[in-house]
Amino acid sequence: MSEPRRRRTREEYARGLPDHHDPTAGIGGAAPAQSALTLRLVLAAFGLVVCTVFGVLWWRTDLPTWPAVVLFVLAAVALVDLVVVARRKLRGEPG
Repeated sequence: MSEPRRRRTREEYARGLPDHHDPTAGIGGAAPAQSALTLRLVLAAFGLVVCTVFGVLWWRTDLPTWPAVVLFVLAAVALVDLVVVARRKLRGEPG
């Protein structure tokens, strides 16, 4: 069995989690892989705003409504990604 789950500290994330294997480590002097949580956060926020604005603008026209529905679905996906990434950053993961 494994040990009970406990909250990880920032130092543990900075040091690296147990059983983590970076397949690119040491190949051609490559630097260790880095997380891009901040970039994901910014892109999710951008996608949420853009999809919502264009969805509302499309909805107000006389054109078919299915593209607006697609934009609203994409905005919902961006919102979920925004929440997931924000929780990971608040937990202390680097990136």
